[in-house]
Amino acid sequence: MPIRPLDLRDLPNLYRFRDEAIGLDTARILTRGSPLGAAGLISYVNPSRHIHTAVAEGDGVAVLGGIIHTLGETFAKLLYIAPASRLDHPDLPALIESLVAEAGSWGAFHVIAEVEETSPAFLALRQAGFSMYAWQRMWDVSQLNSGQAKVRWERMREIQVAAVQSLYQQIVPPLLHPVEPMPKHATGFICNEGVKCYVNWNAGVNGIALLPLIHPEAVEVGAKLGSLVGNLPGRRSRPVYLCVRSYQAWLEPVLADLGASAGPRQAVMVKHLARLIKDEQTVRATQPAGVSVQPSHLSRMDGGKK
Repeated sequence: MPIRPLDLRDLPNLYRFRDEAIGLDTARILTRGSPLGAAGLISYVNPSRHIHTAVAEGDGVAVLGGIIHTLGETFAKLLYIAPASRLDHPDLPALIESLVAEAGSWGAFHVIAEVEETSPAFLALRQAGFSMYAWQRMWDVSQLNSGQAKVRWERMREIQVAAVQSLYQQIVPPLLHPVEPMPKHATGFICNEGVKCYVNWNAGVNGIALLPLIHPEAVEVGAKLGSLVGNLPGRRSRPVYLCVRSYQAWLEPVLADLGASAGPRQAVMVKHLARLIKDEQTVRATQPAGVSVQPSHLSRMDGGKK
């Protein structure tokens, strides 16, 4: 069945499926709620983002999927698939491939999706050419308190960007660098005890999601995280979640000891649309004015014994 863009005739399905969407961008779901809810639909009028929804109809049943891309980023993210009751729809892989093709037209090099490993959506993503490159778990750290920790977190400043990028290089495996973007701007928080603890954040009306980069040599990590959660500016009563990716799995026992609640394990999947190739180029040397370089001459090489 041909895949087509969303149009006015699909509004009843948007309403019907508002509680049946499978979110594929976990931080966005936790901070902004259902992508088919009122807050999610506001994204369609945000000029700084590309967002697209496609529809596949077959056997009298429609399935929807959405994808989003922020201007200037090298990757796009699958937002959702709906309804959850029709993840076995035969046209679902083709729907996903259509969304990926749309991301390619925006200039994205990769498309990322996050899904529980036991979900039927995992199989559909594999059939559409996605592969797993990491796993993650979202931990509910809302109940962590600051305790008596003497550490202090401060907002990252532009002068600290290079230090955070160095921390990123030490923690994120090189094979993931094309997919896991390096911090480029002063966003998030840094612990005041050297640049060994950095946390980016994503805040919405429904909650706050934290993405940490914490060096294994950091000490009293539990106390530091408790201090951060207990003193987040403007948090109010919103829940707080911390994302642990597989390359920082050592944080999970720390969070468990603190009483944090673990979410289900998810596969972080990617489909590559293009490969960035850096070609070597010959650069002509520039000789300063007024300076001449004399070639050296080798008159004789004697390799014998004296």
